[in-house]
Amino acid sequence: MHRDEGSLDWVLALAPYRRDADYLESLLSEHGLFVRRAAEADDLRRQLEELPGLIVATHEALSPEVLEIVHAHLVGQPAWSELPIVILLDRAAPQARIRAELDEVWPGSRHIYYQRPVATLDLVSGVQSALLARLRQRDVRDHIEREVELRRELNHRVKNMLASVSSIFAMTRRGATSLDDFTEDFSGRLTALANVHTAVFEMDGEALDLAHVADLTFKPYRSGDRSRISATGPSVMLGREAATTLALCFHELATNALKYGALSVSEGHVGLDWAVSRADDLLTIRWVESGGPPVTAPSRTGYGTRYLTAALRNLFGTAPSIAYRPEGLEFVVSGLLSRPSLNPAAPNVLNRHD
Repeated sequence: MHRDEGSLDWVLALAPYRRDADYLESLLSEHGLFVRRAAEADDLRRQLEELPGLIVATHEALSPEVLEIVHAHLVGQPAWSELPIVILLDRAAPQARIRAELDEVWPGSRHIYYQRPVATLDLVSGVQSALLARLRQRDVRDHIEREVELRRELNHRVKNMLASVSSIFAMTRRGATSLDDFTEDFSGRLTALANVHTAVFEMDGEALDLAHVADLTFKPYRSGDRSRISATGPSVMLGREAATTLALCFHELATNALKYGALSVSEGHVGLDWAVSRADDLLTIRWVESGGPPVTAPSRTGYGTRYLTAALRNLFGTAPSIAYRPEGLEFVVSGLLSRPSLNPAAPNVLNRHD
């Protein structure tokens, strides 16, 4: 369960005696810690599934059933996790034997022992320290998840780039009349493809016109015929992040059209247009394909569609609409130009052309 960055996590209290449970909840809550109780075995399993930040257990809670349930959770926890467990032991308890048993039955956890009665300050400080350590573990988890996602995206981008190069090669070969012509055209289109990345990724805090982003992105796919991919709309100046996102999204749509859509056949056409409403500065971008193979909705959502949806929702504040029309894919997204994600330079970066 993800929590806001910088916040402490929650405490799962295992105390079979109501007096002990009330005391723990009251004490920790007074110090700003969120506490949940687990009264029964099923409740304990359910709470553990939500990944507590810490367990505080009294000596009396260490029944064979509780030991087994927590054991099952610990052996199944992810690699980043080392769940802290605070155990409150009675003075007369066989502490050495209990420690040895818990070390064996509860692997993959950090055990912190206190002998009752324990000073309030000591217990609260110990719990807070353990939760801060747990927060660092979750930071590691988030880093790992971001790393995995970046690797997946990089793998996807490389595959799409290779698919684009392959399609550009085939497109150039079909129209070439000599080896020299082929070499010149193919080299030029690869250079144009590289220009998209150079122009967008090397921007240094400046704005880039939406029409320029579209022109750079589509130049490699036009094969000398601008009518195959048309791009029309007023001048709209975008910040670096917005230009980057739209270039990647246009590239994603063009790659998909090359693989499966209108650009996969010689008579296909793609129309990109955008407009800005004077009333509310609402930018609307449409991608419409025609003349390609009949379109059917996919049986599952691919990575490319998930990327487009997530990237454009973050950029525009609303998810795009995708219509799988038999005559061609239609993709539409809208958002206010006043959004910082679209237009960090605010409001004068829009120049309307009548």
